[in-house]
Amino acid sequence: MSANRLGELLVRNKLIDDKQLAKALAEQKASGGRLGASLVKLGFIKEEDLAAFLSRQYGVPSINLNEFEIDPNVIKLIAPEVVQKYQLIPVNRAGSTLIVAMADPSNIFAIDDIKFMTGYNVEVVVASEASIKQAIDKYYDQSASFDDVMGNLEDIDLEVVEDEDEIDVSSLEKASEDAPVVKLCNLILTDAIKKKASDIHIEPYEKSFRVRYRIDGVLHEVMKPPMKLKNAITSRLKIMSEMDISERRLPQDGRIKIKLPGGQDMDYRVNCLPTLFGEKMCLRLLDKSNLQLDMNKLGYEERSLKWFKEQIHKPFGMVLVTGPTGSGKTVSLYSALAELNKVTENISTAEDPVEFNFAGINQVQMHEEIGLNFASALRAFLRQDPDIIMIGEIRDFETAEIGVKAALTGHLVLSTLHTNDAPATVNRLLNMGIEPFLVASAVNLITAQRLGRRICQECKVP
Repeated sequence: MSANRLGELLVRNKLIDDKQLAKALAEQKASGGRLGASLVKLGFIKEEDLAAFLSRQYGVPSINLNEFEIDPNVIKLIAPEVVQKYQLIPVNRAGSTLIVAMADPSNIFAIDDIKFMTGYNVEVVVASEASIKQAIDKYYDQSASFDDVMGNLEDIDLEVVEDEDEIDVSSLEKASEDAPVVKLCNLILTDAIKKKASDIHIEPYEKSFRVRYRIDGVLHEVMKPPMKLKNAITSRLKIMSEMDISERRLPQDGRIKIKLPGGQDMDYRVNCLPTLFGEKMCLRLLDKSNLQLDMNKLGYEERSLKWFKEQIHKPFGMVLVTGPTGSGKTVSLYSALAELNKVTENISTAEDPVEFNFAGINQVQMHEEIGLNFASALRAFLRQDPDIIMIGEIRDFETAEIGVKAALTGHLVLSTLHTNDAPATVNRLLNMGIEPFLVASAVNLITAQRLGRRICQECKVP
């Protein structure tokens, strides 16, 4: 089906409007790919709605590939280059029939090619283009596997100085540039993206060395590299994140930015912690493409969302988001800022670190070592004619005091606090030294949140 024909049908069925179609066609022209993918990327239509529409249009069933585990023997039936060329994936085999998921079931050439190559009758089901791409990445992984990389390591003896007092930086650098070490580090970084991990932990112990990924809030061990690579891997990651590899006694922070084949940027926030048996590296994945900024999709109850929106649209006062580490406080604040980000508003943020950058918002990265902390950034903001101020976290009396004063003098202040629940936040502010009457006057709303694990839609029971 041509892009124009698909667009016309979607407009006729009131799934999109003419303006959205025009924007999607322009996006498709600029970035290539299919119209459907452009519509989903711009948020004009949901993937599942597009797949359901195509399913009705072609009279073939639709399938959600994310909820489907494909047999490796079925995957072997179609070569990777054919799968990439036609953007399809084999799903199942029943007798002499091969079931293939396609984004465009009208592609007769692709169906004929597969019939000819495999000798099977082909039955087509429809799936969204994005889920097919994900499945291809998952099942036809062309990057080096852990075993492949490990195969090259057995003969290599890396001379890395163990004695803390005599760090030979040149030997560390040399070891970290070794091809298998570079490959292994790249594999760890890219595999985490494919597995949709939120954090990577690289941990040295007395007799073992392991890599764990946090997936859906739970840590899973993914590999155990040889002990002799411990310092080389750590040094490689420290070089990539621009840390000082000669300093192995103090914690350090850094950042890695990589460009993926599809043009997508991925950021990693890196922290290095000296432990008893070497340096533990923790990398947090910051994927801007997966950042959910629509407040309606964050999981707020209807009443809570109404209150939250009312308070962030007030011209002054303080809105505090609380909860434990990793509960999505920053995402909630970013979604509020995205809603408030208009040409008429001057928005400044003080963050440590700046996790995602937004056009139209003045974001400032904290540097404690040169005296740029939340309090000094806030003082500077108040001389910058601000309308809305976001403070990454209120950690001390000074920051809290300036924030409260700003909220009382006609500015909207958004911030986070580490407390267990909303009522405890008031106690925390009082405990920091803020006067009770100032808290009562300044604070518009306090929200407490947790990150909930989602239940599988296929196997859930009451």
